Amino acid sequence: MTDGGTTEERSTLRRWLDSDIVQSSPFWLPPFLLMGFFVYAAIGWNLLLSLTEYSGFGDPDYSNLGLHNYRAMLDDPGMWAATRNTFVLLVGFTVVCLIVGLLLALLLDREIRFSRSFRTIYLLPFALSFIVTAQFWRWMYNVNNGIVNQFIGLFGIGPYNWLGSPKLVLGSVIFALVWQFSGYTMIIYLAALRSIPNDQYEAARVDGASTVRMYWRVIVPQLRPAMVSATVTLVLFALKAFDFLYATFDGYRPRRGADILATKMVRESFGRSEWAYGSSIALMLFVLSLGVIAPYLYNQYKRGNL
Repeated sequence: MTDGGTTEERSTLRRWLDSDIVQSSPFWLPPFLLMGFFVYAAIGWNLLLSLTEYSGFGDPDYSNLGLHNYRAMLDDPGMWAATRNTFVLLVGFTVVCLIVGLLLALLLDREIRFSRSFRTIYLLPFALSFIVTAQFWRWMYNVNNGIVNQFIGLFGIGPYNWLGSPKLVLGSVIFALVWQFSGYTMIIYLAALRSIPNDQYEAARVDGASTVRMYWRVIVPQLRPAMVSATVTLVLFALKAFDFLYATFDGYRPRRGADILATKMVRESFGRSEWAYGSSIALMLFVLSLGVIAPYLYNQYKRGNL
């Protein structure tokens, strides 16, 4: 009985040692430990810091932990405004990018003349950094000499202070970001379109479907995985739009109407030395990011893609 139990335990141990996860551990375990120390430990410390009243001077007092920073967030009008602007930026930027990228991909999928040149031109803004894009659009939106105001002036409209008006600034930021990232979504869609067999196009034409109906009824529904992947990436880009806003407005104090959670987090932490309050905002941003990427990763895992 004992020998049988020991043999069975050895067999189980041998199977476990021969499993893929153990055999591959030299490749994934070191980076996992490094990530655990430099990333996950930092997130845990940030959570602990958000429960204190630390202001950046001396050492944090961990003896009096509480949720006062999170209660202060509920009573802070600036926090509500930054949260609203963040969600408007997320939804507006993501939706418009997906639509523009899809239209560009469908256009280039038809192999129009100079399609490769157009593809390069549309993708070029994505290769630029947030800093370069911000400086470019500051010039484009300039009240006196900007091309945007000069163009609409031909029709007797304007000029407008695109980056100074609370009603226009967030839309102007979204437009600039769409200009930069629509090429990325175009490439994602285009790769998905090229993976669809030609038989499906031919079958739709044989059935008498028009080009618009063929794409809308047959092709676009098959782009759902590409759309989900692009959506997750775009949302994460939008949450990290701090670089663009910092370069556009020369600091972490953007115009009223363009303040988002990322800029408020930095302003509270480094501008007002409210490190604990800034940590609570950072944790909120982390939860938002996790809420976007966790369902996507779980879905990919269930599909066997991870």
